[in-house]
Amino acid sequence: MRRRKVWLALSVLLMVSLVLAGCNSKKMYTMVTGGTGGTYYPLGGEIANIISDETGIEVTATTSNASADNVADISAGDAHIGFVQTDVMTYAVEGINAFEGKPVDNVLALGALYPETVQIVTLAKSGIQSVDDLKGKKVSVGAPGSGTYVNAQQILEIHGLDIESDIQAQHLDFDASVSGLQDGTIDAAFITAGTPTGSVMGLAATNPVKIVSISKDKADELIVKYPFYAHDTVAKGTYDGQDEDAHTVAVLAMLAVAKDLPEDDVYKMTKAIYENVDKLTHAKKEFIKLETALNGIGIDLHPGAEKYYKEKGLK
Repeated sequence: MRRRKVWLALSVLLMVSLVLAGCNSKKMYTMVTGGTGGTYYPLGGEIANIISDETGIEVTATTSNASADNVADISAGDAHIGFVQTDVMTYAVEGINAFEGKPVDNVLALGALYPETVQIVTLAKSGIQSVDDLKGKKVSVGAPGSGTYVNAQQILEIHGLDIESDIQAQHLDFDASVSGLQDGTIDAAFITAGTPTGSVMGLAATNPVKIVSISKDKADELIVKYPFYAHDTVAKGTYDGQDEDAHTVAVLAMLAVAKDLPEDDVYKMTKAIYENVDKLTHAKKEFIKLETALNGIGIDLHPGAEKYYKEKGLK
């Protein structure tokens, strides 16, 4: 009887050891996203689950301070995959703006997800019809160095306007911009966000709004100079009082990965994401498409992602 108990105990230990060995051999990656109140975190959680379910590679989504910090975390080896805006990723590689003098060379692209639209918001009654009409006006452009500020600076530049001398630049966040438009203390505001944007919807509920269009030739010129932009449209009716389509541009939310991740792992992750979009429940799923996976990507692809896109005829 005693011998039998000993053998039983040894058998249990062996089984536990095998299970632990299996657990230890399973690859586990960390995905950095954004704050709990934004889009990155809930969408990242769903994408992490899809990768884990479809590939057997365990991916865990964590909260973060989003784009710039995510790039820094991946570069430092504190994370493996993360959400980043396409423009911020380009700045990181080039070592400009928030990454001034500190270029990042060990983070690569997996693919684009959905547009974060550059919206030039004004009231329908303002009389502002074009970007040129912003000259001399009080315009909210976001905090200096912020993504919105750089978007505003680049779009104004393409139209021959200087952000500091040709407009009365106001450095306001989204909520303060909406309040300023309501109070009449500003004439227009740059807001870079997924549409419809909650703060703009709130404004439109009491004040019919206009989203100022960027002409196709100017948008083309902008994209040639800054390839992380892509064409976008804010469809009429997106906001109350918006009675026509607004043609504009967008940066995109993308996924970036550590350069040293194995090619086969990134291939599997890329395949899992773009072939299982239907399993997502987040509202942004409608924008995540294989055919737009390379839109706005201004940096090198990870070889694993590139292999997948070549198989699908995108490269």
